[in-house]
Amino acid sequence: MGGSSFEFLLVDAFTDVYCKGNPAAVCFLKEYPGQDLLQAIAKFHNWSEISFVKQLDDNEFQMRWFSPNDEVPLCGHATLAASFAIFQTKKTTSNDIIIHYNSGILKATNHNQLITLNFPTKPTYPCNKDSRIIKKALNIEKIINIERDDLVYVVELQDPKTVKGLDPNLSLISQLDCRAVAVTAKGSNYDFHSRYFAPKVGINEDPVCGSMHCRLAYYWSRKLNKTQFKAFQESKRTGQLDVRIVEDSVYLTGNAVIVARFKTRY
Repeated sequence: MGGSSFEFLLVDAFTDVYCKGNPAAVCFLKEYPGQDLLQAIAKFHNWSEISFVKQLDDNEFQMRWFSPNDEVPLCGHATLAASFAIFQTKKTTSNDIIIHYNSGILKATNHNQLITLNFPTKPTYPCNKDSRIIKKALNIEKIINIERDDLVYVVELQDPKTVKGLDPNLSLISQLDCRAVAVTAKGSNYDFHSRYFAPKVGINEDPVCGSMHCRLAYYWSRKLNKTQFKAFQESKRTGQLDVRIVEDSVYLTGNAVIVARFKTRY
């Protein structure tokens, strides 16, 4: 595969403003090279995620996502970035595309440059096993609730100001038996606010995490007894998205903006 030319785009997802939201690289290729090369490319560029995209048909694409440290099972912002890039570069004649990935199939829809993705819900369950370590890692005394699934802790705090002001001990977070820790609080202008820390996989703080909102949608649907939300991520870059639960699916809607486009060889 050495010497092959790859088309790259750098896209800010869940925003329509440059240098806001969550940056992701989108790499279009004709065939997937070996795992080692894909990981090396992700590590070299050191973006939170790269979406490697292979076109299968006019409106069908295969995607794989890599952080600097590993292959990611599912990545919301990199999927939105890649879908936006597909529509903007006219790689399809449709406003709906099918996305094949390792664990299933997703759909992305283009509504006047707003992208809607459908993801599976991510149920969480109460788990206080690591509450002491989590309190110490977040440097906070008052925690409303802790839940988790197989990968991520969801930690509810008392208000958005507390979420925004956190200065967590990332070394302690990386010692937890999980991929990442999501912190969240009920809002007023927004239904809920959040931040997401994943130092174990090379992302100290994810600016806007789509897959986290699949967990948060499930969590807040039970707390607020509703299925449609406006969400705000309190990272330095900030980001916002609309979230909706329909049966076993979570629909994430957001903007994106293309920052750069280039070709490189590996």
